[in-house]
Amino acid sequence: MSPTAETPAPYRHTPGARRESSRADLMLIAGMVEPGARVLDVGTGNGELLELLVHERAAIGRGIELSQAGVNACVRHGLSVVQGDADTDLKDYPTAAFDYVVLSQTLQATRQPKVVLEHLVRIGRHAIVSFPNFGHWRVRGRLLVHGRMPETSFLPEPWYETANIHLCTIRDFLALAGHLDVTVDQALSLDAQGFDKKLRSPWLANLLAEQGLFLLRKNGT
Repeated sequence: MSPTAETPAPYRHTPGARRESSRADLMLIAGMVEPGARVLDVGTGNGELLELLVHERAAIGRGIELSQAGVNACVRHGLSVVQGDADTDLKDYPTAAFDYVVLSQTLQATRQPKVVLEHLVRIGRHAIVSFPNFGHWRVRGRLLVHGRMPETSFLPEPWYETANIHLCTIRDFLALAGHLDVTVDQALSLDAQGFDKKLRSPWLANLLAEQGLFLLRKNGT
């Protein structure tokens, strides 16, 4: 579906009640976004992040969400969200259409993460990406000791039921960014609750962080 056809008008900041609490990682993402920016939230879910960006950063926000239930939840909160698939629909968005494109905890569930990342840095002047780190020491330990795909508080489903089909480590992601000529402007290593562990060494982040959060841009932009 083309994002320029039959898309609701972008939702602007208006005073009103916001959800009482937000995940710590979503607050960090919001802090990366300039006030008043044009933002596309890919994989919007129930709209918690998009609502936060609209109300706290006065963002001109739009979203794309795969599930109809998620779209309905967003619309009930007055958010401009359409149904769509990151794997197939991002190609229809014009280049540099947004200031920021956000993909929060969704990259690992896409069929073509490399292609998705290429579109993110094409569509937005900046891309913000977060994902669970499969290089965390607990994941390594459980795989070593038990010889089976790990289940943790952040990766709770068994391998045959999980939506995560392309798990990666922080080092894997950095290698992919380098391959795509993408600049990492900011890299945060997060714990399971989404708080920054302030590990500035990529090696330590890969071992000790349960999530990675990155602010990216295409070189030359």
